[in-house]
Amino acid sequence: MTDLDAATREALAELLLTLADDEFVLGFWDSEWTGIAPMLEEDVATSSIAQDEIGHAKAWYELLAELTDDDADRIAYGREPEAYRHAALMNHPRTDWAFTVARRFLYETADAVRLEALSRSSHAGIAGLAAKMRREETYHLLHWSAWMRRLAEGPETRARIVAALERLWPDAEAIFSPLAGEAALVAAGVLPDGLAALRAAWHERTATELHALGLPLPVDDAPAPPEGRTQRTDDFRWLWGEFTSVARADPGASW
Repeated sequence: MTDLDAATREALAELLLTLADDEFVLGFWDSEWTGIAPMLEEDVATSSIAQDEIGHAKAWYELLAELTDDDADRIAYGREPEAYRHAALMNHPRTDWAFTVARRFLYETADAVRLEALSRSSHAGIAGLAAKMRREETYHLLHWSAWMRRLAEGPETRARIVAALERLWPDAEAIFSPLAGEAALVAAGVLPDGLAALRAAWHERTATELHALGLPLPVDDAPAPPEGRTQRTDDFRWLWGEFTSVARADPGASW
C-alpha cells in the first residue's frame, strides 16, 4: 500500500516490528532446548519449531525493510536490546520445561487470534504472510496444546503448569499492548480489528482451552500494559548478546 500517509506508514512499521520481534526472540529462546529437551523426539520438534519462528520473523523483517528502505539483517541483528519491541512474554529465560510449554501455549493461542485477523488485512503483503503462517502455526498450537494436556495430568507437573501460567499471564497480555497509531491502522483496514478486541478474543479462546484441561484462567480486568513492549530484562540482554555475537564480530561483513 503506497497511498498511506506518513503517520500511518510509521504505525505500520511499528506493527511489523512487533510481529517480527515476537517470532525472532521466541525462536531463539526455543533454540536453547536443542540437545537438552525431555526426549529425543521433542529435541527435534522444538528445534524445528524454533526454525519456523525465526523463518517467520525473517519474512516480517523483509516486509518491514521494504516499507522503510532498510536492510532486514540490520533490523534483526543491528539494534541495541532496548530497541526490540517483542512482548514482555519473551523477556524470560528458558527456565524449565513446564515454563516453556506454558509460554508457548499462551503465545500460540494469542498468535492464532492475531494471524486470523491479519489474514484479512487490506495490506496484501501482510494478508499473504499471515495466511501462510496460519497454516504452519496451527501445528505449533496442536503440539503445545498436547503438551499442556500431558503436563496437566500429573500432580507435580500440573502444579508447575499452574504456577507458570500465573507467572506468565501478565506478560502474555503484552502481546496485545496498544500501539501508537493503531487507530489509523484500523481505519485503513491494515489491522482489521483493534488490539483490545483481539485480546478479548484471546481471553475467550484461552479460557475454553484451559477449562477443558481443568486448569484455572489467571485473568484480571486490567487493560494490556502500555509498556509491555518496551521493558527489557537482563535475561533478554544475555540472549541478545548470544544471537548478535556473530554479526557484531564483523559488522561490515556480507552474509
